[in-house]
Amino acid sequence: MKKDQYILGIETSCDETAAAIVKNGTEIISNVVASQIESHKRFGGVVPEIASRHHVEQITFVIEQALEEAEMTVDEMDAVAVTEGPGLVGALLVGVNAAKALAFAKQKPLVGVHHIAGHIYANRLEKEFEFPLLALVVSGGHTELILMEEHGQFEILGETRDDAAGEAYDKVARTLNLPYPGGPVMDKLAHTGEATIDFPRAWLEEGSYDFSFSGLKSAVLNTLHNAKQRGEELQPENIAASFQESVVEVLTTKTLQAAKEYRVKQVIVAGGVAANKGLRASLEKAFQNEAADILIPPLSLCTDNAAMIAAAGSVAFEQGHRAGWDLNANPSLDLEVYGKRGSAK
Repeated sequence: MKKDQYILGIETSCDETAAAIVKNGTEIISNVVASQIESHKRFGGVVPEIASRHHVEQITFVIEQALEEAEMTVDEMDAVAVTEGPGLVGALLVGVNAAKALAFAKQKPLVGVHHIAGHIYANRLEKEFEFPLLALVVSGGHTELILMEEHGQFEILGETRDDAAGEAYDKVARTLNLPYPGGPVMDKLAHTGEATIDFPRAWLEEGSYDFSFSGLKSAVLNTLHNAKQRGEELQPENIAASFQESVVEVLTTKTLQAAKEYRVKQVIVAGGVAANKGLRASLEKAFQNEAADILIPPLSLCTDNAAMIAAAGSVAFEQGHRAGWDLNANPSLDLEVYGKRGSAK
Protein backbone atom coordinates (compact mmCIF):
# COMPACT_ATOMS: atom_id res chain seq x y z
CA MET A 1 0.00 0.00 0.00
CA LYS A 2 1.09 3.54 -0.74
CA LYS A 3 2.29 5.43 2.32
CA ASP A 4 0.12 8.35 3.40
CA GLN A 5 1.63 11.76 2.69
CA TYR A 6 1.41 14.63 5.16
CA ILE A 7 2.22 18.21 4.15
CA LEU A 8 2.52 21.14 6.54
CA GLY A 9 1.29 24.29 4.76
CA ILE A 10 2.08 27.88 5.75
CA GLU A 11 0.33 30.98 4.34
CA THR A 12 1.16 34.65 5.06
CA SER A 13 0.64 36.42 1.73
CA CYS A 14 -1.65 39.20 3.01
CA ASP A 15 -3.53 39.60 6.28
CA GLU A 16 -4.14 36.03 7.44
CA THR A 17 -1.49 34.04 9.30
CA ALA A 18 -2.28 30.39 8.65
CA ALA A 19 -0.90 26.88 9.09
CA ALA A 20 -2.45 23.54 8.19
CA ILE A 21 -1.75 19.86 7.74
CA VAL A 22 -3.21 18.04 4.75
CA LYS A 23 -3.15 14.28 4.11
CA ASN A 24 -2.61 12.98 0.58
CA GLY A 25 -3.44 16.37 -0.90
CA THR A 26 -7.16 15.96 -0.31
CA GLU A 27 -7.91 15.60 3.41
CA ILE A 28 -7.66 18.39 5.97
CA ILE A 29 -6.19 17.20 9.27
CA SER A 30 -5.96 20.69 10.78
CA ASN A 31 -6.41 24.21 9.44
CA VAL A 32 -5.67 27.21 11.67
CA VAL A 33 -6.17 30.83 10.56
CA ALA A 34 -5.40 33.97 12.59
CA SER A 35 -7.22 36.90 10.95
CA GLN A 36 -6.09 40.54 11.14
CA ILE A 37 -9.34 42.14 9.95
CA GLU A 38 -9.94 44.01 13.21
CA SER A 39 -6.45 45.58 13.05
CA HIS A 40 -6.92 46.87 9.50
CA LYS A 41 -10.56 47.96 9.83
CA ARG A 42 -9.84 51.47 11.04
CA PHE A 43 -7.60 52.10 8.01
CA GLY A 44 -10.17 50.84 5.49
CA GLY A 45 -7.68 48.38 3.99
CA VAL A 46 -4.59 46.28 4.65
CA VAL A 47 -1.55 48.21 5.90
CA PRO A 48 1.50 46.15 4.80
CA GLU A 49 3.73 47.08 7.76
CA ILE A 50 1.04 46.21 10.29
CA ALA A 51 0.30 42.94 8.47
CA SER A 52 3.96 41.92 8.58
CA ARG A 53 4.20 42.70 12.29
CA HIS A 54 1.14 40.61 13.08
CA HIS A 55 2.54 37.69 11.07
CA VAL A 56 5.75 37.80 13.12
CA GLU A 57 3.66 37.74 16.32
CA GLN A 58 1.33 34.93 15.22
CA ILE A 59 3.35 32.57 13.01
CA THR A 60 4.80 30.37 15.76
CA PHE A 61 1.45 30.06 17.52
CA VAL A 62 -0.53 29.02 14.42
CA ILE A 63 2.06 26.40 13.41
CA GLU A 64 2.08 24.96 16.93
CA GLN A 65 -1.72 24.95 17.03
CA ALA A 66 -1.99 23.21 13.64
CA LEU A 67 0.39 20.47 14.82
CA GLU A 68 -1.40 20.20 18.16
CA GLU A 69 -4.86 19.86 16.60
CA ALA A 70 -3.52 17.19 14.24
CA GLU A 71 -1.73 15.47 17.13
CA MET A 72 1.38 15.29 14.97
CA THR A 73 4.95 16.66 14.92
CA VAL A 74 7.09 18.23 12.20
CA ASP A 75 9.09 14.97 12.17
CA GLU A 76 6.01 13.21 10.79
CA MET A 77 5.64 15.64 7.87
CA ASP A 78 6.81 14.64 4.40
CA ALA A 79 7.43 18.27 3.42
CA VAL A 80 6.84 21.88 4.38
CA ALA A 81 4.95 23.94 1.78
CA VAL A 82 4.79 27.73 1.91
CA THR A 83 3.34 30.57 -0.15
CA GLU A 84 6.26 32.28 -1.91
CA GLY A 85 4.13 34.68 -3.93
CA PRO A 86 2.35 36.69 -5.09
CA GLY A 87 1.43 38.92 -2.16
CA LEU A 88 2.83 41.60 0.13
CA VAL A 89 6.59 41.13 0.22
CA GLY A 90 6.98 41.78 3.94
CA ALA A 91 4.14 39.40 4.79
CA LEU A 92 5.45 36.69 2.46
CA LEU A 93 8.92 36.89 4.01
CA VAL A 94 7.58 35.93 7.45
CA GLY A 95 6.04 32.70 6.16
CA VAL A 96 8.95 31.84 3.87
CA ASN A 97 11.52 32.25 6.63
CA ALA A 98 9.44 30.29 9.14
CA ALA A 99 9.06 27.44 6.64
CA LYS A 100 12.78 27.49 5.81
CA ALA A 101 13.71 27.38 9.51
CA LEU A 102 11.41 24.43 10.18
CA ALA A 103 12.46 22.50 7.07
CA PHE A 104 16.16 23.11 7.74
CA ALA A 105 15.95 22.18 11.43
CA LYS A 106 14.11 18.93 10.71
CA GLN A 107 15.77 18.26 7.33
CA LYS A 108 12.44 18.17 5.51
CA PRO A 109 11.89 19.00 1.83
CA LEU A 110 10.80 22.61 1.24
CA VAL A 111 8.18 23.39 -1.42
CA GLY A 112 7.31 26.89 -2.66
CA VAL A 113 3.67 27.39 -3.67
CA HIS A 114 1.96 29.99 -5.85
CA HIS A 115 -0.87 31.66 -3.93
CA ILE A 116 -3.36 31.35 -6.81
CA ALA A 117 -2.47 27.67 -7.32
CA GLY A 118 -3.40 27.32 -3.66
CA HIS A 119 -6.81 28.91 -4.19
CA ILE A 120 -7.44 26.56 -7.11
CA TYR A 121 -6.40 23.47 -5.14
CA ALA A 122 -8.69 24.43 -2.25
CA ASN A 123 -11.39 22.84 -4.42
CA ARG A 124 -9.56 19.49 -4.42
CA LEU A 125 -10.11 19.34 -0.67
CA GLU A 126 -13.80 18.94 -1.52
CA LYS A 127 -13.76 16.88 -4.70
CA GLU A 128 -11.15 15.24 -6.94
CA PHE A 129 -10.26 17.17 -10.09
CA GLU A 130 -11.37 16.05 -13.56
CA PHE A 131 -9.34 17.32 -16.51
CA PRO A 132 -9.53 19.42 -18.53
CA LEU A 133 -10.92 21.90 -16.04
CA LEU A 134 -11.50 25.65 -15.99
CA ALA A 135 -10.80 27.74 -12.91
CA LEU A 136 -12.39 31.13 -12.33
CA VAL A 137 -10.18 32.92 -9.80
CA VAL A 138 -11.82 35.98 -8.27
CA SER A 139 -10.22 37.84 -5.38
CA GLY A 140 -9.11 41.27 -4.21
CA GLY A 141 -6.05 41.23 -6.45
CA HIS A 142 -6.91 38.71 -9.16
CA THR A 143 -9.61 37.99 -11.71
CA GLU A 144 -8.53 35.21 -14.06
CA LEU A 145 -9.81 32.32 -16.15
CA ILE A 146 -7.29 29.48 -16.04
CA LEU A 147 -7.32 26.27 -18.08
CA MET A 148 -5.76 23.14 -16.55
CA GLU A 149 -5.09 20.06 -18.69
CA GLU A 150 -3.37 18.22 -15.84
CA HIS A 151 -2.15 18.69 -12.27
CA GLY A 152 0.27 21.58 -11.78
CA GLN A 153 -0.16 22.98 -15.30
CA PHE A 154 -1.81 26.40 -15.72
CA GLU A 155 -2.77 28.31 -18.89
CA ILE A 156 -4.20 31.78 -18.34
CA LEU A 157 -7.02 32.35 -20.85
CA GLY A 158 -7.98 35.75 -19.50
CA GLU A 159 -7.07 38.14 -16.71
CA THR A 160 -7.98 41.58 -15.45
CA ARG A 161 -6.58 44.52 -17.39
CA ASP A 162 -7.07 46.95 -14.50
CA ASP A 163 -9.03 46.54 -11.26
CA ALA A 164 -9.72 43.02 -10.04
CA ALA A 165 -13.34 42.29 -9.13
CA GLY A 166 -12.64 42.20 -5.39
CA GLU A 167 -10.70 45.46 -5.61
CA ALA A 168 -13.65 47.14 -7.38
CA TYR A 169 -15.99 45.85 -4.66
CA ASP A 170 -13.81 47.34 -1.93
CA LYS A 171 -13.45 50.72 -3.69
CA VAL A 172 -17.19 51.08 -4.29
CA ALA A 173 -17.86 49.98 -0.69
CA ARG A 174 -15.56 52.74 0.59
CA THR A 175 -17.42 55.30 -1.52
CA LEU A 176 -20.68 54.11 0.05
CA ASN A 177 -19.03 54.45 3.50
CA LEU A 178 -19.43 50.74 4.19
CA PRO A 179 -17.14 49.04 6.73
CA TYR A 180 -14.02 47.06 5.79
CA PRO A 181 -13.82 44.50 4.27
CA GLY A 182 -16.25 45.92 1.76
CA GLY A 183 -16.90 42.90 -0.47
CA PRO A 184 -19.00 40.80 1.95
CA VAL A 185 -20.91 43.90 3.12
CA MET A 186 -21.67 44.88 -0.50
CA ASP A 187 -22.90 41.34 -1.25
CA LYS A 188 -25.21 41.38 1.78
CA LEU A 189 -26.50 44.87 0.94
CA ALA A 190 -27.11 43.91 -2.70
CA HIS A 191 -29.57 41.22 -1.62
CA THR A 192 -31.75 43.84 0.08
CA GLY A 193 -31.90 46.15 -2.95
CA GLU A 194 -32.92 46.15 -6.62
CA ALA A 195 -30.75 46.60 -9.71
CA THR A 196 -32.40 49.88 -10.72
CA ILE A 197 -29.32 51.36 -12.45
CA ASP A 198 -27.95 49.95 -15.70
CA PHE A 199 -24.22 50.12 -15.04
CA PRO A 200 -21.88 49.23 -17.96
CA ARG A 201 -20.51 45.76 -18.73
CA ALA A 202 -16.97 45.68 -20.16
CA TRP A 203 -17.06 42.79 -22.67
CA LEU A 204 -13.86 44.00 -24.43
CA GLU A 205 -13.09 42.75 -27.94
CA GLU A 206 -14.85 39.68 -29.33
CA GLY A 207 -13.36 36.39 -28.17
CA SER A 208 -11.42 37.95 -25.30
CA TYR A 209 -11.58 36.33 -21.88
CA ASP A 210 -9.92 39.31 -20.22
CA PHE A 211 -11.77 41.37 -17.63
CA SER A 212 -12.01 45.09 -16.86
CA PHE A 213 -13.81 46.58 -13.89
CA SER A 214 -12.23 50.04 -13.75
CA GLY A 215 -14.90 51.56 -16.01
CA LEU A 216 -17.68 50.06 -13.91
CA LYS A 217 -16.11 51.42 -10.72
CA SER A 218 -15.83 54.88 -12.32
CA ALA A 219 -19.45 54.71 -13.51
CA VAL A 220 -20.63 54.03 -9.96
CA LEU A 221 -18.54 56.91 -8.57
CA ASN A 222 -19.82 59.28 -11.28
CA THR A 223 -23.42 58.26 -10.65
CA LEU A 224 -23.06 58.99 -6.93
CA HIS A 225 -21.25 62.29 -7.58
CA ASN A 226 -23.82 63.50 -10.11
CA ALA A 227 -26.71 62.56 -7.82
CA LYS A 228 -25.12 64.50 -4.97
CA GLN A 229 -24.72 67.60 -7.17
CA ARG A 230 -28.41 67.41 -8.11
CA GLY A 231 -29.39 66.94 -4.48
CA GLU A 232 -30.78 63.47 -5.18
CA GLU A 233 -30.49 60.65 -2.69
CA LEU A 234 -29.69 57.20 -4.11
CA GLN A 235 -30.36 54.08 -2.08
CA PRO A 236 -27.07 52.32 -1.20
CA GLU A 237 -28.71 48.90 -1.48
CA ASN A 238 -29.81 49.65 -5.07
CA ILE A 239 -26.32 50.87 -5.97
CA ALA A 240 -24.87 47.65 -4.50
CA ALA A 241 -27.42 45.48 -6.33
CA SER A 242 -26.83 47.24 -9.66
CA PHE A 243 -23.05 47.06 -9.28
CA GLN A 244 -23.13 43.38 -8.31
CA GLU A 245 -25.43 42.49 -11.22
CA SER A 246 -22.90 44.00 -13.65
CA VAL A 247 -19.90 42.18 -12.12
CA VAL A 248 -21.67 38.84 -11.83
CA GLU A 249 -23.07 38.94 -15.37
CA VAL A 250 -19.61 39.47 -16.90
CA LEU A 251 -17.94 36.80 -14.75
CA THR A 252 -20.68 34.24 -15.39
CA THR A 253 -20.96 34.87 -19.14
CA LYS A 254 -17.22 34.67 -19.83
CA THR A 255 -16.81 31.58 -17.66
CA LEU A 256 -19.66 29.81 -19.47
CA GLN A 257 -18.24 30.74 -22.90
CA ALA A 258 -14.76 29.49 -22.00
CA ALA A 259 -16.13 26.25 -20.54
CA LYS A 260 -17.96 25.54 -23.80
CA GLU A 261 -15.08 26.52 -26.07
CA TYR A 262 -12.53 24.35 -24.26
CA ARG A 263 -15.01 21.54 -23.52
CA VAL A 264 -13.97 21.22 -19.92
CA LYS A 265 -15.31 18.55 -17.59
CA GLN A 266 -15.21 20.71 -14.50
CA VAL A 267 -15.48 24.40 -13.64
CA ILE A 268 -14.11 25.46 -10.27
CA VAL A 269 -14.39 28.81 -8.56
CA ALA A 270 -11.59 30.08 -6.33
CA GLY A 271 -10.57 33.14 -4.32
CA GLY A 272 -12.21 35.36 -1.73
CA VAL A 273 -14.98 36.60 -4.05
CA ALA A 274 -16.03 32.95 -4.54
CA ALA A 275 -17.81 33.49 -1.20
CA ASN A 276 -20.10 36.05 -2.88
CA LYS A 277 -23.66 34.68 -2.74
CA GLY A 278 -24.72 36.50 -5.89
CA LEU A 279 -21.85 35.03 -7.92
CA ARG A 280 -22.36 31.53 -6.50
CA ALA A 281 -26.08 31.56 -7.35
CA SER A 282 -25.48 32.93 -10.86
CA LEU A 283 -22.83 30.32 -11.73
CA GLU A 284 -24.85 27.44 -10.31
CA LYS A 285 -27.85 28.50 -12.40
CA ALA A 286 -25.75 29.01 -15.57
CA PHE A 287 -24.21 25.53 -15.34
CA GLN A 288 -27.39 23.75 -14.28
CA ASN A 289 -27.84 22.08 -17.67
CA GLU A 290 -24.23 22.15 -18.91
CA ALA A 291 -21.92 19.19 -19.42
CA ALA A 292 -19.30 20.63 -17.08
CA ASP A 293 -19.75 20.23 -13.33
CA ILE A 294 -19.53 23.42 -11.28
CA LEU A 295 -17.53 23.19 -8.07
CA ILE A 296 -17.57 26.04 -5.53
CA PRO A 297 -15.72 25.56 -2.24
CA PRO A 298 -17.29 26.18 1.18
CA LEU A 299 -16.86 29.68 2.57
CA SER A 300 -14.03 28.57 4.89
CA LEU A 301 -11.90 27.60 1.88
CA CYS A 302 -12.64 30.69 -0.24
CA THR A 303 -10.59 33.12 1.82
CA ASP A 304 -6.85 32.72 2.45
CA ASN A 305 -5.92 29.61 4.43
CA ALA A 306 -3.02 27.20 4.67
CA ALA A 307 -4.90 23.99 3.80
CA MET A 308 -5.06 25.20 0.19
CA ILE A 309 -1.28 25.80 0.23
CA ALA A 310 -0.65 22.31 1.60
CA ALA A 311 -3.00 20.85 -1.06
CA ALA A 312 -1.17 22.61 -3.90
CA GLY A 313 2.17 21.83 -2.24
CA SER A 314 1.27 18.14 -2.17
CA VAL A 315 0.97 18.04 -5.97
CA ALA A 316 4.19 20.04 -6.43
CA PHE A 317 5.98 17.69 -4.00
CA GLU A 318 4.77 14.60 -5.89
CA GLN A 319 5.97 16.14 -9.15
CA GLY A 320 9.47 16.57 -7.72
CA HIS A 321 9.44 20.32 -7.13
CA ARG A 322 11.83 21.36 -4.37
CA ALA A 323 12.89 24.80 -3.16
CA GLY A 324 16.44 25.53 -2.06
CA TRP A 325 17.49 27.26 1.13
CA ASP A 326 17.74 30.44 -0.94
CA LEU A 327 13.94 30.49 -1.42
CA ASN A 328 12.76 34.10 -1.21
CA ALA A 329 9.49 35.99 -1.27
CA ASN A 330 8.39 36.71 -4.84
CA PRO A 331 5.53 39.27 -4.79
CA SER A 332 5.06 39.12 -8.58
CA LEU A 333 5.42 35.35 -9.10
CA ASP A 334 3.91 34.35 -12.47
CA LEU A 335 1.46 31.42 -12.36
CA GLU A 336 2.31 29.98 -15.78
CA VAL A 337 6.04 30.20 -15.08
CA TYR A 338 5.46 28.57 -11.69
CA GLY A 339 3.62 25.69 -13.38
CA LYS A 340 6.47 25.07 -15.80
CA ARG A 341 9.17 24.65 -13.17
CA GLY A 342 11.36 21.59 -13.57
CA SER A 343 11.98 18.93 -10.96
CA ALA A 344 14.75 19.30 -8.44
CA LYS A 345 18.17 18.26 -9.60
